[in-house]
Parts: sequence; structure tokens; C-alpha cells
Amino acid sequence: MSRTIRVDDEVFAELQSRAEPFVDTPNAVLRRLLHLDSAGTDWAARPQGRDQSLAPLIAAGRLRAGQRLVWRRRNLKQVHHAVVLEGGDLRLEDGSVHSTPSSAATALAGNQQNGWKAFATEDGALLSSLR
Repeated sequence: MSRTIRVDDEVFAELQSRAEPFVDTPNAVLRRLLHLDSAGTDWAARPQGRDQSLAPLIAAGRLRAGQRLVWRRRNLKQVHHAVVLEGGDLRLEDGSVHSTPSSAATALAGNQQNGWKAFATEDGALLSSLR
């Protein structure tokens, strides 16, 4: 059974700042902060019921640890790189580590991004096409 709680704008903004875009709900952020099992309830599950990390692609042999991904932002004349880590995380050039492609792309852009459509392998295959 889910309950309704009300939070002020400052608390909600803090929850948003701790969320992984395209992945977390406010409930998922609270469960993480409270050190609760993320699989505790079906309604707390991630969107689409699908693992948002790269781990399944590594397990399937579509990506490998150490592989470099690229995001070419042609309009901004920028190119970003990320390295796939063994557990499915991504390490950006600044050394930060992100658990999903979308959180990595969002950190780079400064606003919400779909990393599955942003990052590609060096030979040009979008992550979304590897699923």
C-alpha cells in the first residue's frame, strides 16, 4: 500500500538533485537515502522494469569493460568520452562515475539527457541499438 506524503519545495528540489534522471522516482531516492532495499515494492521499481545500467550489455557481450564510448554534440562542437567499467558504470573524463548512461550524459550537459541515445560506441552504434 502506498501513502501520500507532502514535502516543501526545498526538500523536493534536494530529492531531484539526488535522483538519476530517467531512472529514479522520489520514492527510489528516499529508499536509497534510507538504505532500504530498492526492490522492496513493485511500485518503487525503475521505469520500464528494465535494468538501466550497462551490465546486461556487458553480460551479453555487446559491450566490454574498458570500452570507450563517445557522445558527439555537433551543434555545440563538443565531443565527450566515457569508459565502461566492469560493473556497468561509466567513468567520464573528469573521473566521475555514473551508474547509467543517462546520469552520465546529464552530468555532462547540465540538464536531463537520454544517455542511451547520446552515447555510442567508437564505431557509431548507439547504446539504444545494442539493447
